[in-house]
Amino acid sequence: MTDATAPLLELRDVSKSYGGVHALRNVDFAGRAGSIHAVLGENGAGKSTLMKIVSGVIRPDTGEMRLDGRPVAFASPREAVAAGVVCVFQELSLVPDLSVADNICITDPPRRFGLIDRRAQRRVAAALLDRVGCPGLDPRTRVKDLPLAQRQLVEIAKALGRNPRVLVVDEGASALSGAELARVFAVLREVRDGGALVIYISHRMNEIRELADRCSVFRNGRHVETFDAHTRGHDDIIRMMIGREMTGVFPAKPAAPRDYPPAIRVDHLSWDDRLRDIGFTIGKGEIVGLGGLDGQGQRELLLALFGVLRGVEGTVAIDGRPRRIDGPAAAKAPDIAMALIPEDRKTEGLVLAMSVADNIALSSLGGHGGGILIDRARLESDVESMVRSLQIKVGDVNRAVATLSGGNQQKVVLAKWLMTKPRILLLNDPTRGIDVGTKQEIYALLRRLADEGVAILLFSTDLAELIGCCDRVLVLYRGGIARELAGDDITEMNILGSAFDVALTGSPGPARAAGAEVRP
Repeated sequence: MTDATAPLLELRDVSKSYGGVHALRNVDFAGRAGSIHAVLGENGAGKSTLMKIVSGVIRPDTGEMRLDGRPVAFASPREAVAAGVVCVFQELSLVPDLSVADNICITDPPRRFGLIDRRAQRRVAAALLDRVGCPGLDPRTRVKDLPLAQRQLVEIAKALGRNPRVLVVDEGASALSGAELARVFAVLREVRDGGALVIYISHRMNEIRELADRCSVFRNGRHVETFDAHTRGHDDIIRMMIGREMTGVFPAKPAAPRDYPPAIRVDHLSWDDRLRDIGFTIGKGEIVGLGGLDGQGQRELLLALFGVLRGVEGTVAIDGRPRRIDGPAAAKAPDIAMALIPEDRKTEGLVLAMSVADNIALSSLGGHGGGILIDRARLESDVESMVRSLQIKVGDVNRAVATLSGGNQQKVVLAKWLMTKPRILLLNDPTRGIDVGTKQEIYALLRRLADEGVAILLFSTDLAELIGCCDRVLVLYRGGIARELAGDDITEMNILGSAFDVALTGSPGPARAAGAEVRP
């Protein structure tokens, strides 16, 4: 009779180093069948390295891995999948120019007479999409035409199609919220109840609390402790993760409202059917948040302001002067000095094969010389200064940025744009998939930039960020501003009420922006 407490997957004394940097040190890990096992830790703690070993992406320097009590050593992800170990990584493995159906069935498409049976492939894909909560998504749609949240759901559907015995979800649901996230949680529970081991990595503590049966905490490449979920409080877990007390996650806001000189004014901005008659002002030194349910036009608004979208109507004034921003080059020009931190750092913010130094320098080369000549010494000095200022954990700035943890990669994206010395900073969910310690550093950085006079527009899917960071919050609904919140009115209840366009008992009435259209 099989021992129900025996581990399905076990790692013993596993270590991995990169050029003298220890990603894992003598790590033990055990996960049981029929359980959801959360792996917690800051970026750089070793979580993703551990999962890459489990999935055959890399080989450990020392130690052994066992599956069902038998030693295994996967030489490739294909070998891991053949053994039933399937991973969903935050950096998606989809092929953008292929259809959803092609991606889901890419390793084992249904065949007829030796050829791929396209009709059967679409049926397989449709069933898996329905399982993850995307019943209306056409399997023939190209992946590159999907928003990030739907791409993550396609990645999860692709993993489920491989019938995993061990399913690793490494920040693979970080772009999801609301009903999408609830459906994925239901699917993960179904996988667990079918006898599989689900290893779940997330920096969202509420997700861990809701989903996990057991938890393992890692810090600085070492395994700290494994325990049953709900036996440790939030504060205890964070202390284990960062090795210190969390004091003041969010920096203090200004004690009293300030008279901010306007940095950017937007009037009657519209685009397609996604943005509707939007108007607002952001002052110099002010942090303004964008709230609302995901997909209400927040991302399109940031892209429109940065000149990425074509056919945008309305006016944008910088320092009181109307300006035509017809592309990113115009947006980042010195007389506007706007920067955009994109949604997906892997595909939109970084060139992964290039070095940390080259990525940081990429957007500011024109400011370090004239014509084709670059002041290399000054550029290198500025890069080193930015690495120190943002506390980017890298031993050698000439290392490929792909080798850094997610949190340090996000700092490189920030450093790249801060090198341009922006006066207006647009941020698209900048702490998605980032650990609590790095989040705290980013919050402090944003407040410091605001104190220096930078105007900041921050979109976040995390309500706590909007409440803790922002001086005002604009809640979007169906492409328009449903409500503007400030001071003590920036609460979870008010943001959610406005996001659903409902009036809440005891809350002040909606303070709608001039011209904003809000429909039931």
